[in-house]
Amino acid sequence: MDELISRICAATGISEDMARQAIGIILNFLDKNGPSDEMHAILDAVPGAREMMDNKGGGGGGLFGGLSGMIPGMGAMGALNELTAAGLGMDEIKTVGRQLLGFAREKAGDEPVDEVIAQIPGLSQVL
Repeated sequence: MDELISRICAATGISEDMARQAIGIILNFLDKNGPSDEMHAILDAVPGAREMMDNKGGGGGGLFGGLSGMIPGMGAMGALNELTAAGLGMDEIKTVGRQLLGFAREKAGDEPVDEVIAQIPGLSQVL
């Protein structure tokens, strides 16, 4: 996971703590909204991924983050809200997401990552 964090910090200029928080938020979102078999394959293949999910920063995630668990289709808005509340801009969010998915491809292969992207509406436009 240190390799991914280094890549993200180099690509975005954000701190390691912010990179860790962003990874955790995105992984939690993908795990909650993506197909479970493929997410299990990704989480098993990416060293430290589950720990990042457990240790993500933030709290309630603001209004949209709190609502995202209750209203279908609000997951992406909740994750974006959490990421922006953590201090990331849209370009940084896209870069973190692309770096994370690229790293997941290296570790788990294209198939599970492509399936997760295909199963979450609008994800391919954001990342």
